[in-house]
Amino acid sequence: MSTEQLINGCKKNDLKAQEQLYREFSPRLFSVCLKYSRNYAEAQDNLQDGFLLIFDKIKQYAFRGSFEGWMKKVLINHILQQYRKETFLSLVEDNIIEDIEIENDYISIEYLMKIIQELPDRYRLVFNLNVIDGYSHQEIASMLKINIGTSKSNLHRARMILKIKIEGNTDNFKII
Repeated sequence: MSTEQLINGCKKNDLKAQEQLYREFSPRLFSVCLKYSRNYAEAQDNLQDGFLLIFDKIKQYAFRGSFEGWMKKVLINHILQQYRKETFLSLVEDNIIEDIEIENDYISIEYLMKIIQELPDRYRLVFNLNVIDGYSHQEIASMLKINIGTSKSNLHRARMILKIKIEGNTDNFKII
């Protein structure tokens, strides 16, 4: 079945089309969930809940733009909504430190994903939205209901935390 046929089947609540759509797109969308979740189990929950929402909203998809991009946007908005409910946007107390230079640019992707997931929620979300998904600070501010300066500050602090963790764990560097 083509993607268009799957979408039309899902619009008609066809369970076989939904199952095939899930099988085809869940691995790629799970990587999105991992970026925005605190851990693997939370990412699995977000994926399942996200697909339920995608199936619920699929009638709104009008075949304009990338379907995968549309699903990703629905999923990210769902995950951000979960964090808004938890009022994660309260201030995080920390000491601002000077920039740390990293001498080696190569680390394992597994280690990088691990330390990104360990960031405080607000820093992790801003980091992923800006650095990985390319949203502007203005877009992030609108999505998270914060001001642009807060978005920039959170990104800076996320980078500082990541630099410290990378500097402190040189065992995870790859040798080239």
